[in-house]
Amino acid sequence: MRLVERDYKIMNEVGRFRFMLGRHIKVLCGFPSVSSCDKRLKNLINAGYIDRKKYIYGIPSLYTLSHKGRILAGFNKRAENIRLEKVNHDIYVLDTVIYFIKVFNVQLDNIITEKELHRKDGFGVSKHYPDFIIDVDNTKTAVEIELHLKEKSRFEKNIKDNYLNYDKQIWVVPKAQKKIIHILEGCKNLYSELHIYFMENLKLEVKSD
Repeated sequence: MRLVERDYKIMNEVGRFRFMLGRHIKVLCGFPSVSSCDKRLKNLINAGYIDRKKYIYGIPSLYTLSHKGRILAGFNKRAENIRLEKVNHDIYVLDTVIYFIKVFNVQLDNIITEKELHRKDGFGVSKHYPDFIIDVDNTKTAVEIELHLKEKSRFEKNIKDNYLNYDKQIWVVPKAQKKIIHILEGCKNLYSELHIYFMENLKLEVKSD
């Protein structure tokens, strides 16, 4: 198989987000149609660069890098640890990335993933990082997807840490999570540039072709 520039882009993006669904790869790697994306992914699977596996019933198969793909793209040799309890959350993270690209014209190169932040400081460092950062014109925005309320003190600490480390922070939450919204609204009085986005509104913008 002769690799082209977009193949390297696929491997790089899959690697830095840990996994992707086919629809994420289609949008983020610039395929004109589902069929053209699926065909290229099949070729990469057959050539041994990426893997496709079903992890959870009701959720499409996940694409990850194979050992061969990880080496070529410059990632850790170890296979990606896919945490089943986080799969749904991480899909929402990718959907949110696509939302900002489509609606606010953010470039994919301006997105720094949680994995990249951990990689920079060393994976042995126990530290909270946002789900991703948007870095544009020397302004860094922390973006967090919060599906379920964690321990309140821990949640408030993450909000404070984001305030201290980034210029802005955006929290994407379901409308039904009233307790999360209540805490975030209260923190607006303490921390400037804290914004709340509702997940349902993002879904209206992020649609599969």
